[in-house]
Amino acid sequence: MRSYWFENYLLEINDEKNTTILDLLLRIQKEQDPSLAFRYACRVNMCGSCGMVINGIEGLACKTNVADLPQGRPITIRPLNHFPIVKDLVIDMEPFFRKYQESIPFFDPAEELSEPAIIRPDSPERKKIGLATECIQCGCCVSACTMARYYDAYVGPASLNRAFTLLADSRDGLFDLRMNQVLASCYNCRTEFNCTEVCPKEISPTRSIKYIQRLALMEPRRLKKAGLLETPLTPAPPPNADFSENQERRLFLKQAIFGLGAVSALMVGSVFATAAIGPTLRQTSPRWIPLQKVTEYPEGQVSAEVVAFETKDGYHIRQERRTVLVSRKAGSDEITVFNSTCTHLGCKVHWDESKKRFMCACHGGTFDENGNVTAGPPPRPLDRYTFKIEETVLYVEVV
Repeated sequence: MRSYWFENYLLEINDEKNTTILDLLLRIQKEQDPSLAFRYACRVNMCGSCGMVINGIEGLACKTNVADLPQGRPITIRPLNHFPIVKDLVIDMEPFFRKYQESIPFFDPAEELSEPAIIRPDSPERKKIGLATECIQCGCCVSACTMARYYDAYVGPASLNRAFTLLADSRDGLFDLRMNQVLASCYNCRTEFNCTEVCPKEISPTRSIKYIQRLALMEPRRLKKAGLLETPLTPAPPPNADFSENQERRLFLKQAIFGLGAVSALMVGSVFATAAIGPTLRQTSPRWIPLQKVTEYPEGQVSAEVVAFETKDGYHIRQERRTVLVSRKAGSDEITVFNSTCTHLGCKVHWDESKKRFMCACHGGTFDENGNVTAGPPPRPLDRYTFKIEETVLYVEVV
């Protein structure tokens, strides 16, 4: 069991909306404690290096703004759970990547093709995978997973999410082998949604895990032929774990497939699909979120504004916070609301007042005051939010 102690640092923050936790750590290291150890690289929510527990919740230091946290209260920062600590906020990621490898995380083609396979972005198979391919291996989901503490053989939500993207890919040739590697771990998951709640890329590893379980129900003959149901589905548990529930889950799977018959198995599979997969694919209704009065935005400037709202996927509720960029033209109340996400790889952009440009620090992309690309790799202009003004108050539409 790990023990912690906290060091106290006092900092004056002038602009909370544009100050991240990583900015604070860099200031502490520069101004007060040069020995403070932490990891970071890209600074734009792309590399996953700066994962840590902030006010008790896993997140990326470079993505978490001070304005996202309760005002007027101390901010606590500690290393991720379930990992060996190297020093301060630096953890040893070796257990994470070792378990990640256990899911066979690479693509191996079922057949050799002379030309690249054409996968349409709007194809059902691509939509099924969706955001799951955007994982940056930050370890936040593993830290938030309570089961990662009790089951040493559990490969964890990140590894299972990667396995899902490949098991759902009809071009891959390692279905049987990969399923044999990961199916046992799926039944260590208790569907608490902790991993989904903290993922900085808004992926739902819970959905991925339930999808693998659904595959096990929907393709019983294939699994039986591969011998996947003849071997124990769960490795030997640690001494302090209760194994009985895993045995019951294994028994249920076999009965659902072979004892109840094919029709019953399909029926159970459809229930699983509705309960676990369906809710995350539902279209949510757009909502209008109030910001400030238009007159409170300075003329001729771009202001960063945090939009806070609640989303619900089926029975899972998520608290979301997004940063929007509100531009008000000089001499008028003409407003444009830009999405702060770069159209290249999803990194964050900010407004540089001296250059009169929106800047993407990660890949060098720049946009003019109208959001049009002026340099770098972004393929299209900045996305805009639909907005309206009622009784001088600005509202943005979120989905």
